[in-house]
Amino acid sequence: MFKPNIGTLNALIRITCGLTLLSWGTAQLVKRPYRNFPLLSVMAGAMKVAEGITRFCPVVFLYEERVEEYEEDDYSNINPS
Repeated sequence: MFKPNIGTLNALIRITCGLTLLSWGTAQLVKRPYRNFPLLSVMAGAMKVAEGITRFCPVVFLYEERVEEYEEDDYSNINPS
């Protein structure tokens, strides 16, 4: 399984912002259920809450993986001119 890659404060901020988005989007969907934008905010809010609870962010994971690949490659023999 994946190990946590975000800190405790970051997780608490994600949970707070996610619950805010989730409640706002739910309230908007109750008033006007035919609009799609509140549905996207509900899905994004739910994703942020899940990231905060599990303390795992897939975007951070992909970024760190890409940085490791870049650092492993040897670009010293490339002529920049």
